[in-house]
Amino acid sequence: MSPVAESTSRLIESDAIHKETNGGHGAVVPFALSSVESNARTYARRLPGTFAKGDGLWLYDTDGNKYLDLLQCAGALPLGHNHPIVRQAILDYVDSQLPQQCLDLATTAKTAFVQELWRWIPAPLSSTGKIQFTSPSGSDAVEAAMKLVRIATGRSTIIAFDGGYHGHTSGSLAAMGNTDTKSQLKTGALADIAFFPFPHPDKSPFGSSVTDSKVTADLCASLLETKLADPESGMTKPAGIIVECIQGEGGVVPAPREWLKRLRRLATEHDIPLIFDEVQSGFARSGTPFAFEYAGVTPDVIVMSKAVGGSMPLACIVYDQKLDKWQPGSHAGTFRGNQLALVTGARVLAHMRETRIWEHAAHMGELFKSHLFERAYTYGIKQHILSIRGRGLMLGVQLVLPDSIIEDGTLAQKVQAIMFDKHKVIIERG
Repeated sequence: MSPVAESTSRLIESDAIHKETNGGHGAVVPFALSSVESNARTYARRLPGTFAKGDGLWLYDTDGNKYLDLLQCAGALPLGHNHPIVRQAILDYVDSQLPQQCLDLATTAKTAFVQELWRWIPAPLSSTGKIQFTSPSGSDAVEAAMKLVRIATGRSTIIAFDGGYHGHTSGSLAAMGNTDTKSQLKTGALADIAFFPFPHPDKSPFGSSVTDSKVTADLCASLLETKLADPESGMTKPAGIIVECIQGEGGVVPAPREWLKRLRRLATEHDIPLIFDEVQSGFARSGTPFAFEYAGVTPDVIVMSKAVGGSMPLACIVYDQKLDKWQPGSHAGTFRGNQLALVTGARVLAHMRETRIWEHAAHMGELFKSHLFERAYTYGIKQHILSIRGRGLMLGVQLVLPDSIIEDGTLAQKVQAIMFDKHKVIIERG
C-alpha cells in the first residue's frame, strides 16, 4: 500500500477528523462523513460505501470488498481507474516542473493538448474551429456555448429538448428537461428556453397510439420545422439549438440518424447555430469518436468535458470561427488552464485515437446486448425488459412492468441496490 493510501486508511479507521473550532484548533472529533455532507449529495445515497482504491474496472472499499465499477465517474474515466498511461502522465507532470495553474496563458501542455484534440475534430470544423477553455465542468462549458451563440447572433432564445440534461448551473439547468431541481427555484432566472419533443423510440411524446419510432422522429422534426417557419408561433428567432445526440441522464436515448440530419438542415436554413453536447457521449463511448458522427453531421459548437481530460477535470468548447464575436473576458474561470488535465488529456486522447478504441466499444456493446437478452430469456425475465438503448458502450436497459411499456422505477431501484449489495456491481439509473 502506498504511503498516501496508508495514511488515508488510518484516518478512516480512526473515524475522526481534525476540526477547527473556536474552543481549540485541531481537536479530534469523531464523525460520520454523511453527517456533514450536503443534503444535495446524490450518488453516495444510492451507492453507500467508503472507497479506498481503484484499479481499472474495479473499486475497493475499506472493508476489502471489490466492486465492478460500470459508472466510472459518469464517463469521466475513459480508461478506468489508475490506468498506467494516466499514472505515468501524472508522474511525468510532477517531475517536469510545468506550471500548476496558468489561467488561459499559453503553455507547452496546452499546445500539445490542443494539437491532439484537433485530431479528433471532424471537418469542416477542424479547419474553421476555435477553442475556449472553461471552468472544468460540463455545466460551465454549456454556459459558455449558450453565451457564445447569444452574443454572436444578438438573440436570446435557446431551443432545448424534453429529457435533455446539460448541467446544474442556472443557465444549463434552464435547458434541462427534468424538472425536479428546477421546481425548487422560485425565481424567474430560468428563462429564454423553448422546449421541443425529443424522438424517444420507446415512449413517443405524441402518445401511445404512435408506436413507430420513425413516425415519432418525423413528427418531432416536422413540429420544429413548422414552429421555426411560423411568425405566429410566439417564439422569437432562436440564438441556438442545444441537443445531446445520445441523451444520458434522460435514460440513454439515442437520437435517430435522420432526425439529426434534419435538425442540421433546419439549423442551417434558419441560420441558427447548432450545439451538440458531447459531455457524456464524446470520446469513443458510443462506438464512434463523437456520438454525432453516427449521423454524418457536424455541429457549429461541440461541448466537451468528462473524458476530454483523461480522468482529470477539464472542459472546453470548440466552435466555428464565424461565431467568435465575443469580447476578451466574456467567459473566464480561474481553473480553465488546468495543466495536469491538459497533460493527462493529451496522453489519453492520443492512446484512444491510436488504438481506435471506439471500434472496441462498438464491438463490446453489441456483445453485451446479445448476451443480456440471451440471459433474460434464460432466466425468464424478458417481460421486464422493453429495450436496450444506446450505442457502443453507452447503454441503458429500459425496465418495465411485466409485458408492458410502463416504466418500472421501483424495479430499477431494486436492481441497482441488489447489484451493489449482493453482486458488488456499480450501475446507475437514468
